[in-house]
Amino acid sequence: MKGLTLLAAASAASAHTIFVQLDAGGKVYPVSHAIRTPSYDGPITNVASNDVACNGGPNPTMPSNEIITVTAGTTVKAIWRHTLTSGPGDVMDASHKGPTLAYLKKVTNALTDTGIGGGWFKIQEDGYNNGQWGTSKVISNAGQHYIDIPSCLENGQYLLRAEMIALHGGGSSGGAQIYMECAQINVVGGSGTGKPQTYSIPGVYKANDPGILINIYSMTPSSKYTIPGPPIFTCGSSPSPSQPASQPTTTLVTSTAAPTSTQPGPGSGGCSVAQWGQCGGADFGGCTSCASPYSCKIINAYYHQCT
Repeated sequence: MKGLTLLAAASAASAHTIFVQLDAGGKVYPVSHAIRTPSYDGPITNVASNDVACNGGPNPTMPSNEIITVTAGTTVKAIWRHTLTSGPGDVMDASHKGPTLAYLKKVTNALTDTGIGGGWFKIQEDGYNNGQWGTSKVISNAGQHYIDIPSCLENGQYLLRAEMIALHGGGSSGGAQIYMECAQINVVGGSGTGKPQTYSIPGVYKANDPGILINIYSMTPSSKYTIPGPPIFTCGSSPSPSQPASQPTTTLVTSTAAPTSTQPGPGSGGCSVAQWGQCGGADFGGCTSCASPYSCKIINAYYHQCT
């Protein structure tokens, strides 16, 4: 029995993964260049932990003093490997099925910003379509995770957070495995017209989100999957300065993080937040009034929620 337990543990460990390299402008940068990679390839399973922003905690990350220049409007590739020294064929165990996602956060200094808290917006997601998962595409593509950088971004430094969520254990609370690292980039060539609504990490996921707490083994090729997190930002979905942000329409997204509503609320400057939406926290710049009958509850220093 002990031997079986050790074998199972070894098998689970071999299935982990790390975002180790970035391919930008056709140049594949060295392993760990401008990426805060960990020495251990394990997941984060507590969606409320600060470690879900850029990893850390049980997987201590190594700082990097490099920043990669990325041109707005181009496609970069986050490259995933089982370990920092693995080859292209060793990405993640095929049983680790789930979505791929990517977020950006504009920062003053990409070298020192922890990533924890507000300012994040989603720019990529690939969930479940016709029986195929986003992670399966990355595995079959030698670890390459394609991410489009919006052309309308404001130039400057950002954190690029690439993420894969493995749901083989998602049928029980805390069973989903979140893998992510943050790359330090400097965006150039952007038009600056995009004004994305931003969210807090931690805060974008809840443990009982339908895209987090799910038994994937009961799904069929025609099953619908709800990708966790906020709506994806595209340049066409930028809110005008006079309008509150609204959720863009897409066939792939059913957001569980409610954006600001247009329903007026008292003392809110004409806006209010629907149930489960963010209403405050450090670095949060959105609406702080909840739609009736909800009130703004402090979840942590970076994320307040209408409940």
